[in-house]
Amino acid sequence: MSDADPVNPQAERRGFDRIWHATLISINGFRAGWHEAAFRQEVLCAVVMLPAAFWVGRSWVEVAMLAATVVLVLVVELLNSGIEAAIDRIGPEWHSLSKSAKDMGSAAVLLSILLCGCVWLAALWQRFVT
Repeated sequence: MSDADPVNPQAERRGFDRIWHATLISINGFRAGWHEAAFRQEVLCAVVMLPAAFWVGRSWVEVAMLAATVVLVLVVELLNSGIEAAIDRIGPEWHSLSKSAKDMGSAAVLLSILLCGCVWLAALWQRFVT
């Protein structure tokens, strides 16, 4: 590699070529996420919950809110896995900052799951109890 070669070839791409390669990179990200057990479990829940959102929601806003909270859990899980991979890349030794980063990522996943659960419980309550 010479000094003229870009470190990131994606930065030099334009138009459809950039979109195409960005899509391939994103697919690789999903593949990497699939290796995480938590992500696989959340995807399986999403496979059930996303279609159910159309049944539980009474308006497009409710359906969108129900679906968005499910997708949010997946997004946060992927970000958490990325944080964990970056920390693990640095080294296997214990460090308080590494632990804090991993703990905060895990807390973000927990918050997204709690938000999703509360929104779904409220929608189910409104749909079937009131």
